[in-house]
Amino acid sequence: MMSFLAGLGLGFGLGMLYAPMRGQDMRELLASRANEAVDAARSQYEQVRDKAESAIGAFRGEIEERSGKTG
Repeated sequence: MMSFLAGLGLGFGLGMLYAPMRGQDMRELLASRANEAVDAARSQYEQVRDKAESAIGAFRGEIEERSGKTG
């Protein structure tokens, strides 16, 4: 039991020495990166949606032209 506590203390001490940043700073960084990922995904979605709408509009126009010429 004593060696477990010693190992726990040593691990905690080394973790504090080598931790890259404080917990609050890490949470803020993670939240910022998550927001950036959401913004990038939203932007990508909007681009794909716009391209799809454009392609659908062109396809509908082509169908209307064909049906107008034959009808």
